[in-house]
Amino acid sequence: PEIADNEYDKLFKQLQLAEIEHPEWVTPDSPTQRVGSDLNSAFATVNHLVPMLSLDNSYNAADLLAWSKRAGDLAGDENLQYCVEPKFDGASISLIYENDQLLRSATRGDGLQGDDITLNSKRIRNLPLKAPFSTYGIAQIELRGEVLINKKAFEKLNEQYLEKGLPPLANPRNAAAGSLRIKDSTEVGRRNLEAFVYHVSYMQPSDAAGEKAIPQSHSEMLQMLWDCGFRSPVQELKLFGRIEDVVAWCNHFETVRDDLPYEIDGLVIKVNDLALQDQIGSTTHHPRWAIAYKFKARQAISVVRQVDFQVGRTGAVTPVAKLDPVPIGGVTVSSISIHNQDYISEKDLRIGDTVIIERAGDVIPQIVRVLPEKRNGTELKIDFPTHCPVCDSALYKEQDEAVWRCVNAECKAQVIEKIIHFVSKDAMDIRHLGEQQVRRFHELQLLADIPGIYTLNWDAVSQLEGYKQKSVENLRAAVDDSKRQPLHRLIYALGIRHVGETMAKTLARSVHHLLELRQKTLDDLMQLNDVGPKVAQSIVSFFAQIQNIEMLETLEKIGLNMKHDDTETNEQGIFSGKTFLFTGTLSTFKRSEAEAMVEAAGGSLLSGVSSKLNYLVAGEEAGSKLEKAGKIPSIRILTEKEFLNLMQYDKSD
Repeated sequence: PEIADNEYDKLFKQLQLAEIEHPEWVTPDSPTQRVGSDLNSAFATVNHLVPMLSLDNSYNAADLLAWSKRAGDLAGDENLQYCVEPKFDGASISLIYENDQLLRSATRGDGLQGDDITLNSKRIRNLPLKAPFSTYGIAQIELRGEVLINKKAFEKLNEQYLEKGLPPLANPRNAAAGSLRIKDSTEVGRRNLEAFVYHVSYMQPSDAAGEKAIPQSHSEMLQMLWDCGFRSPVQELKLFGRIEDVVAWCNHFETVRDDLPYEIDGLVIKVNDLALQDQIGSTTHHPRWAIAYKFKARQAISVVRQVDFQVGRTGAVTPVAKLDPVPIGGVTVSSISIHNQDYISEKDLRIGDTVIIERAGDVIPQIVRVLPEKRNGTELKIDFPTHCPVCDSALYKEQDEAVWRCVNAECKAQVIEKIIHFVSKDAMDIRHLGEQQVRRFHELQLLADIPGIYTLNWDAVSQLEGYKQKSVENLRAAVDDSKRQPLHRLIYALGIRHVGETMAKTLARSVHHLLELRQKTLDDLMQLNDVGPKVAQSIVSFFAQIQNIEMLETLEKIGLNMKHDDTETNEQGIFSGKTFLFTGTLSTFKRSEAEAMVEAAGGSLLSGVSSKLNYLVAGEEAGSKLEKAGKIPSIRILTEKEFLNLMQYDKSD
């Protein structure tokens, strides 16, 4: 997009009003006379049976009330019934079914014709290739829908991009639209696309009458689509007899939009009676019997005022753009991560640039596009530093990474981030000592490093605002309790690069005492499940640094547990010697609970798919790990139910 959606809609509305006042200004190529084109020369172009129109937009109650009055006047009936459903924020598609078979699928294109994406559409798992329209006496039918990537699938897709050193995708809508245009339809199948079908634009009756009656209302039509196997919005739609109730529902739904598993940017209000829809009619641009109520903009335009470089706990230097504060989706955005040097170069981003930014649900705000046409010559190139902005040590970048790092382990910025990670819930779980408290104690020189957590000056803490006697007692107790955490939590808390929770458990099981890891060679470590060259090198490098060893010796003297409790490993369990990996969403229990069940039964967990994996348990929306495991014959793939059944087998099975 060249400008934000909200800005475009405002300009479009101004143009509409101008053309109403001055009809002589209307030209055939006016945006009010046609739908914008997204045709792609790489695909064949096909005609729609019925033009795909856009929807008129509204942003407030007054717009909805005015639309309702116009629709009532055209229908000759003020007592209309309204159907309200989500306005999906994805890529529009048109589907033609003939004799119950999917014949063709196309993008919106210019409204009259679109790109033929039939092969790619067949890779969308919830889109029926065959649907029983003949039972309704329908020989041919054209449907309208929206292709989406749900929030979880989008996050996984961006994780894959970041792992490859690529800039993340800006939003699920662009990701869905781009996926439909991938030439390799097999790759499309890996994107976990979903299709929602919400409208019937054309029906041709068959020679023989159907067993079921053709619906006479929009809500009944959505139910027909649902019954035929489509994901139509029957679960989300609401019917109202008063436009005032529609307005109230729109206001309410905007507050809960983020609870949905997919992105929406508004609600669509339609006259429910299909006969009245025909009577009300359409313009060349939009149907008069429907209107979109748009939520507050998720996109906005701002200006990059400066770029700061922040240092994380692993030394990664991340550039952060500081912007003119702008409200998006209920929050004010004033800074955005711009990831790395490659990202800056790819977008040709400069200080002083006007940019389009977007926030979708809980996704971190992203710069969608730079607007070079807004430049006036005062913009400045962003120079990536050669030295750490905190400690001035020279930065280093590995050949296969896009990230520059500060390799000084005593860098102040890294120290703070390491303490924050050390006390976090999944690490040492020191409650009442969160990020804000760590930064406050460090600023007040009460906390300088990780061992300092256990030697806090409690008299000084008790003098701080907000720390009464009970608060200090709670914090002190949490600090003392953390000394008894199992070894794998301590290993994870150390923040060793590439060592997550699962890897920390593998390392803990391989030793009796933590400092035994000093003696492990690369070859020794790579004999452990799930440890590859990169992970092994990271572990060796950590234990080769004298300051890390001194820190661990200090922590042991303070009283932290450094030993692996052999009773944690059930060598006689039914899964003894077996490795597991869970992927996708489990419905019976949380993934952490399932992993605990495996470990209690003597099994171990891996963090990735490899020949060392025995079982992959696949829940809903399982992605690339499931596909990769399917290519390794030795891996047994289980459903959640099969995993539960396996829990009942004896060891000899």
